[in-house]
Amino acid sequence: MADEIALIINSLGLSPEAFIAVIILAFVVIGAIIVVVTSRPILDIYPYLHPSARARARKGRLLNEKQISEIVESNNVDEVTNYLRGLPDYAEYVDNYSLDKALDIQLGETYDMVSRMVPKDVKSSFAVLAKKSDINNIKSLFAAKDAGLDKEATEELLIPTGALYEDLLRLSDVDSVTDVVAGLDGTEYASVLEEALPEYEKTNMVLPLETALDTYYSDKLMSAAETPADENTQVLYAYIGNQVDVANIKLILRAKADGLDYATISPYVGNNGYQLREWKLKDLMESESVEGVVSSLEGTKFAPVLAEVLPKYNETGSVALFEKALDKFLVESAKSYSMRKPLGVGPIIGFLSQKEVEVRNLKIIARAKREKDFPVDKIREMLV
Repeated sequence: MADEIALIINSLGLSPEAFIAVIILAFVVIGAIIVVVTSRPILDIYPYLHPSARARARKGRLLNEKQISEIVESNNVDEVTNYLRGLPDYAEYVDNYSLDKALDIQLGETYDMVSRMVPKDVKSSFAVLAKKSDINNIKSLFAAKDAGLDKEATEELLIPTGALYEDLLRLSDVDSVTDVVAGLDGTEYASVLEEALPEYEKTNMVLPLETALDTYYSDKLMSAAETPADENTQVLYAYIGNQVDVANIKLILRAKADGLDYATISPYVGNNGYQLREWKLKDLMESESVEGVVSSLEGTKFAPVLAEVLPKYNETGSVALFEKALDKFLVESAKSYSMRKPLGVGPIIGFLSQKEVEVRNLKIIARAKREKDFPVDKIREMLV
């Protein structure tokens, strides 16, 4: 055997020492490959360990079904406020702000917290999600100035969260919607609002400006997540894409319920969808009716969701039935995505989705409790 090895070495033109060096190098290369292959899953998980742990801890502080039920059964909005005053996540806010504003602040700060704690490969998407606070504040400014509110009343509408809050606060004393747009010069929203300004001036309605913000937000969301590099970013892209598609479907359904045609709807619907690409959105907008929209969604994951409530819509004519069904779809989808990557982006998506639902449900309860003798069973039906 030794003679055969010596013969092989000689045929390769190598000295025994060089041959041994080649063998050692081969083992080193093979070992390195094995280390890279086996450590890759660990390297993928590592950046998410701390953010996921924080998300799980926050998720554990969300209201459970029993707590929501207790709040639903409260007698009035003051009792709702007092209940939340006993919870660490809400106590500071309800002590200093009206209930609705406290809820908005808490959600806005949640977006900001999540955008800061996530790993860099998904940070851009969560940073866009955090822009909701600024966009909602800009819309509040438009509404205030359209209604002729003074500085103090306008400030009361603004939520103290978001990157632009201080700048927007300074715009609370301008005289008009046009002045608000001018005051946003230099921000990322300036160009889209300036493009929509002529339509506002023609119609004297803030809807074109609000829609321009919504479209910009949707496009930024899709752009931030549209090149998934791994399973974490793929899951995030699907989560975000569902939100964009649902927003478009809701808008189109409401428009068709009001009898609006394609030409009227199209300026307000974004072109950059997820499952619903530009051609499909055009098809939906060209539908003759709500029923036509549902029919045109055949083959998408939204079809069975809407078809299930279509008979009840035909009885009541309430588009809210579709909206609630779509909201539940988003919640269930987020729950599914959170389980797909339990050691990655999943817990973060799961927490954020459930936090949004919690705040939305608390707002529903608060509004209902402001009305005398609003039926508890009716409130439960309204919850997502």
